[in-house]
Amino acid sequence: MIRVYLLDDHEVVRFGLREMLEREGDIEVVGESGSAVDATHRIPALRPDVAILDGRLPDGSGIDVCREIRSVDPTIKALILTSYDDDEALFAAIMAGASGYVLKQIHGTDLIDGIRRVAAGQSLLDPAVTARVLDRIRKGPEQPDELKNLTEQERKILLHVAEGLTNREIAERMFLAEKTVKNYVSSLLAKLGLERRTQAAVLASRLLGRH
Repeated sequence: MIRVYLLDDHEVVRFGLREMLEREGDIEVVGESGSAVDATHRIPALRPDVAILDGRLPDGSGIDVCREIRSVDPTIKALILTSYDDDEALFAAIMAGASGYVLKQIHGTDLIDGIRRVAAGQSLLDPAVTARVLDRIRKGPEQPDELKNLTEQERKILLHVAEGLTNREIAERMFLAEKTVKNYVSSLLAKLGLERRTQAAVLASRLLGRH
């Protein structure tokens, strides 16, 4: 028997999944919950073969639950079931150790087949997508074009400028001489084609999503 745990905040969805899975004869639903916190506590105790985790929940996400339960017991396989086709979420799911990421539009027979494959140690993740994610990890986060000419040190200083720190405060935080920081700021302003540090702060906030 394949032991399955269901996490979805909609009771109707859980009921439908349970009915469909238990008709198969080789799948047993050993537990279910509607909240991430509850699932995080209960899944490691029940030790299902496969945890089917809703992508988005009122108190967290299936991806967070996946990361938590697999850090406690890596033998538990996780399948993220979501309504959202989202590259960022897929990236996070792979990083959290999920064995599969499927949309809720999936046919029931395909989901059942997927559960069996995941329980057997296979992955439902598209190899091309997984390769793209691994490539992205190797390259590190993509830098906005405007920042590509800056050195690593200049980028760090730009972040501090965006936080509103003075040259003296930046110098103290980075263990540099204040004059050195002043030279770095002048250099990065020149590279960015700006005249004042306030312009650099605005640009950094926009590019780096700082509010």
